[in-house]
Amino acid sequence: MVFKRLLGSLGVGGPTVDTVLDPGVAVPGGTLRGQVHLKGGNADYDIEQITLELVARVEAETEDAEQEGTVVFDRFMVGGGFRLAEGEQHSVLFSVTLPWETPVTELYGQPLGLVLGLRTELAVAGAKDKGDLDPLAVGPLPVQEAILESLGQLGFDFKSADLEYGRIGGTGQQLPFYQEIELSPSPRYAHEVNEIEVTFLAHPGGMEVVLEADKRGGLFSGGHDALTRHTVSHSDIAQHDWNTEVDAWVRQLVEHRASYGAHSAHGSHGGYGHSDAHGGYADKGDHGHGDHGGHGHGEHGGHRSGPGMGTVVAAGAAGLAVGVVGGMVAAEVVDEVGDFFEGEEEEEGDEG
Repeated sequence: MVFKRLLGSLGVGGPTVDTVLDPGVAVPGGTLRGQVHLKGGNADYDIEQITLELVARVEAETEDAEQEGTVVFDRFMVGGGFRLAEGEQHSVLFSVTLPWETPVTELYGQPLGLVLGLRTELAVAGAKDKGDLDPLAVGPLPVQEAILESLGQLGFDFKSADLEYGRIGGTGQQLPFYQEIELSPSPRYAHEVNEIEVTFLAHPGGMEVVLEADKRGGLFSGGHDALTRHTVSHSDIAQHDWNTEVDAWVRQLVEHRASYGAHSAHGSHGGYGHSDAHGGYADKGDHGHGDHGGHGHGEHGGHRSGPGMGTVVAAGAAGLAVGVVGGMVAAEVVDEVGDFFEGEEEEEGDEG
């Protein structure tokens, strides 16, 4: 067992901590269990509080450059209120519930290149010291896996995944960032879009699926982005004809993109549309202050068949382009996240 010494205000000779998660892959909205192992230093210490932080590294784009920084998106107080004697070993069991919008860090056993982890903070003698970041593996929910599998069966290839700071208007997003899983288009749509990005916004009652497509720009027209939104349930997953439903989503997205592009060419602005049986529309350009767009509902059907995203991801694991592909975050949001990152650095500097 490797203990990580907490330096900072406690100095050399203070308590050490090692947080160990139970084996297995967590899922959004699921339970995360483990133990915090403490080892006393060269004196007795009063452990006032043990806190676990969920930390993600996110990115945001400005007009000039891309920014990256860490965001704490949940905190759990799991223990405290005891004295740790000199050299004493003490373990604290914990069981916490992950947010439903926790990003997926791996698909079919293949990491997606995201930085997501658990950080342990000790409050001792009126001071707070944070340990290193322990990686957190999160797999997809069954409905997320079913949708990605269908996209693979429909000919879409996995490109990369990233976390974008900002909010998607017209959704019930809770976290200050969202995950984008970026896919190369199937041959059927390759001449119409460069890529399709999928965002899952899960909640206890189901999940919103936001699809974004950029349009290939022509000689006399620039490229544009379009978003559509759909809602699905966590239940009856095996009874859905996901291939048919997801293909309908993609068709709607491409048609919406073509329609939006035509309207934009005539000087109109938009991105929102009416809600229909297949879904509503979303917007990544309203800085999260709007509440527009309707809810669509998934349709029911039969079973899936054929090679899917699991085959695609596994086959391309050696050459996965798990890089950063920019999202659409408005300047106001970027300013906000820039200030947040600067404040975070100052806070860490003060603590150190």
